[in-house]
Amino acid sequence: MAQKRSHEEFAERSTEGTHEHKDNDATTDNASGGDWETAENRATKKLKKVPKQQSNNYPSISHSSSARLQSIVKIGDLQALALYILGDGNAPQWVAVKNKQQIRRFVIVMVPGLEAGMFNGTIPLEDSAAQAQAQEGEAQDTNGKLAMNPDDYYPVKLVADKLPEPLRPFADMFPHIWPIKTPGDDKFSKVHSPLQAILNSPLPKGVDEKKKKGPQPPRGEWKNQRTSITEYLATSEELLENEYPLHPAYYTTPEEKEAALQQRTAAEQDLAHGWLDTPVEKLEDGEVPDQEIEQGSLTAGRNVLTMDCEMCKTAEDTYELTRISLVKWDGSVLMDELVKPDRPIIDYLTPYSGITEEMLRPVTTTLSDIQKKLMEVITPRTILVGHSLDSDLKALKITHPFIVDTSILYPHPRGPPLKSSLKWLSQKYLQREIQKQHGSTGHDSVEDARACLDLVRQKCERGKRWGTNDANSESIFKRLGRNKRPKNQAMAATGEEPRTGAVVDWGEPKRGFGAAAEAAIGCGSDADVVEGIKKVVVGTGRGPEQADIPSRGVDFVWARMRELEAVRGWWTRTKSADNAVLLANALAKMGPAADNSTANASDESTATATKTTNPAVPTTGPGADADINLASPSAEVSPSQLGAAVKKTADHLKELYDSFPPCTAFVVYSGTGDPRETQRLQELKQQFHREYKTKKWDELNVHWTDVEDQALRRACKKARAGVGFMVVK
Repeated sequence: MAQKRSHEEFAERSTEGTHEHKDNDATTDNASGGDWETAENRATKKLKKVPKQQSNNYPSISHSSSARLQSIVKIGDLQALALYILGDGNAPQWVAVKNKQQIRRFVIVMVPGLEAGMFNGTIPLEDSAAQAQAQEGEAQDTNGKLAMNPDDYYPVKLVADKLPEPLRPFADMFPHIWPIKTPGDDKFSKVHSPLQAILNSPLPKGVDEKKKKGPQPPRGEWKNQRTSITEYLATSEELLENEYPLHPAYYTTPEEKEAALQQRTAAEQDLAHGWLDTPVEKLEDGEVPDQEIEQGSLTAGRNVLTMDCEMCKTAEDTYELTRISLVKWDGSVLMDELVKPDRPIIDYLTPYSGITEEMLRPVTTTLSDIQKKLMEVITPRTILVGHSLDSDLKALKITHPFIVDTSILYPHPRGPPLKSSLKWLSQKYLQREIQKQHGSTGHDSVEDARACLDLVRQKCERGKRWGTNDANSESIFKRLGRNKRPKNQAMAATGEEPRTGAVVDWGEPKRGFGAAAEAAIGCGSDADVVEGIKKVVVGTGRGPEQADIPSRGVDFVWARMRELEAVRGWWTRTKSADNAVLLANALAKMGPAADNSTANASDESTATATKTTNPAVPTTGPGADADINLASPSAEVSPSQLGAAVKKTADHLKELYDSFPPCTAFVVYSGTGDPRETQRLQELKQQFHREYKTKKWDELNVHWTDVEDQALRRACKKARAGVGFMVVK
């Protein structure tokens, strides 16, 4: 009956706004709940029939037991499924989609807190006494539970009798539970955003791009956002990660400076070994008063020098400076000099450096001479620009606090520690060939410095996202908007209607991913999320209070439920005071199940506020976290409390399913597995690196060894193990 009522409501929505002189037969069909979808312009459009569920034309998403999966399905595969059904994506290989053009809606709901262990009994959803009584009454044994192998690529069939009672509504909706892998980096134990994996789509390649080899320029439209070069200054953490010796200006207390000096002495990077620090007492010395900055200036009043050096190999397999080139912001050459190494040269590295024995024979300039000239040129307002500039500064034996490194600005597509070469970046972003015309004579340091400078200028002109992976992606709503509805779904006579989308999420989704959607509905509870999804799927008519929601509904919906996440303690921190209020409300609405729980970080929030105590995160000093921590991450809920929260979430999903009109694709995914241990170990690792810069080993509060590193890898693997469900109603 619920399905028939929702079908009738859908038919009524479809007929809104039609002319009064309706066709008698059509009116009869709609009044009786027949399977018809009507068009607004009756003079030019015919009725389009929604296929019967038993017919061969009814759409489906199914898994074949004979299919051969080679890896776990990823969240990106769920996005690809939506793009295939509604847009211009390629057909998936892991499921079979039948009659995709008959699918009217595609709804994806993210439910953090769901785990595979709930379905096979590993995570109990009722207290032990009640569980034992239930098992005794039903004569259940271990064979009565859902058999799931965490290392298997294949989905598991959902059987209601083998599921815990709170989860049985899932078996009424979905045929299988799928293992779904969250994007991340196992090597560096990073878990990436499960929201971006769905809502940010890679730009499709053009025909010409597919034929070309080598690096290609960024694709798609781009809106420039001019940004000062000071926004790209490397942080102390980035400098340390890229093995830069830190300038003393980064250390504010005598104790920190003394500890740093001891470390540099041990590394032979002190004054006794020929090292110099540029004349900057403190970081504030580099700031330029606003009245001295020309309006719209990309340099913000700073003196920008791009540096490139060439080296050769000397005795003991060390590399020493043989040429230095400095280029000013306008592209003119400030310095270009050859340098005679102190030790005998055993390899000039001519194919790479361009330096030959004949070139250096008359040279008398030494490294000390170059250092003196640099100390005259470099001031507190100087920004040094380069590509992997750490190697150049080590060859020069100098430190400087204000660095812009193009290997950091333009990260490698596969992430650190990999770095893109300057030659590759020049090809991709400047469409310029460098390090080529000189052949066997090697590089030209002036040419390399100018290419590096042009990359930085381009970054300043285009904006922070330029040159990152985001530059080659776009909102899924924008991509779907370039596609048209099939004629059998279009309301207009021409059939040229673009796909539409909506976001239904806690807080204010219009600020984040929902900005590109036709409708964005902010919610304060999972019940609000359910009602919001119903509105955007079915449509709201033409009332002014819902003017941003298309009257016919949207094609694609992404939504998120967060109450289970809050109860399980996965929503532990929020960077916005508004989200902190939402979290507190979520815990209150869940009742006793939330008494001791915590909550996980919000991906989109940007503001900061005061936090409460969290023993895993320092509250003062450079390690202090700006997030709001509402409770200790060690708090847990009882199985019965968790079961109540799971049942409430499952009932919400079943309510949604029952409300959907026929031919609606419905996908539910968890986003991640349990992220808490990964977060805790990452925080400890960060604390260790902060303390290691200024303290001796026996003074450290936290030690990071291979034991902790392996624990972090295991926790990351667990955090990336999610679950998913899919069906066409």
